Amino acid sequence: MTTPQRPDSSPTGFSLSDEELAAFHRDGYAGPFTLYEPDEIKKTWARTRLELLDRSAAVYRDDAAISGATNISNYDRHLDHGFLAEHVTRPEIVHRVASVLGPDVLCWRTEFFPKYPGDEGTDWHQADTFANASGTPQIQWPGGSDFGGTITVWCAFTDASADMGCLQFIPGSHRTMHYDEAKRMHYDPNRNSSVEKGGVRRGFFGYDYRELQIDPDWKPDESKAVSMEMKAGQFIVFWSTLMHASHPHEGRTRGMRMGFAARYVPTSVEVYPGTGEIEEYGGRVSLERYGAVLVSGVDAYGHNRIAERTTRGRPFRPASGAGE
Repeated sequence: MTTPQRPDSSPTGFSLSDEELAAFHRDGYAGPFTLYEPDEIKKTWARTRLELLDRSAAVYRDDAAISGATNISNYDRHLDHGFLAEHVTRPEIVHRVASVLGPDVLCWRTEFFPKYPGDEGTDWHQADTFANASGTPQIQWPGGSDFGGTITVWCAFTDASADMGCLQFIPGSHRTMHYDEAKRMHYDPNRNSSVEKGGVRRGFFGYDYRELQIDPDWKPDESKAVSMEMKAGQFIVFWSTLMHASHPHEGRTRGMRMGFAARYVPTSVEVYPGTGEIEEYGGRVSLERYGAVLVSGVDAYGHNRIAERTTRGRPFRPASGAGE
């Protein structure tokens, strides 16, 4: 197995301050922070959106992944697109993530979250092992822990106002899991696409997240919810175990809301343990060409397949090793 080089051995320049770190541990999130200027990301995203139509180098095939609610073949496009490859390794992101996770960090997944005019909001949820859709853990913290989660960095590639469907958080809710991901939800893309919950149209990509509630009578305290409005080019850092949702896109503007989420864990965490595929949202893709990206420090564990960068600013290629 090729020993990966240390991409950023001393993440410090954009690290969270002591005050920011204390607030992060208290509230479960930090930001928003500015990464790109609005005009810059507008031009970059317009170009990138067209380039992503070329799926010849994408790591997941289309045919088994397309479903009625989403398309998991569009996961991990940072592995074949230069701008997204550079994005997940930006020091403005990595230094802040390493402030929480320590110096040795992997980016294990990226996802797009579009919301078009008229789209419903995303229901309240927490994610710890990401077994919520398939019943199989996708990340496993060391020592058999079943409560760890991942750090999500959600970047607004377009404006994300409340009217356009911005994120919502319930501060401090990351300390207690209210959902049992081992229960597994039942997929039906038509069942909850326009269901009102608490007077708001909320769905979860063909699932009803309430099926996972430990206490079926429990409800999130939405009186404590905060809306995370962001300008294009800003990002926010949060625990996946933080209770989060999104507003509906009210359709008051014709523009879409596009978020790009990158997920990070320490290198001690096992990614996709004991499985060779992703199964969720009515689709299934093979992990044959998958590789996690070492964005900071070194991988001293060797239990994850690590993708290698071909050249600085270029896409990655999977490396042989553990996980195959």
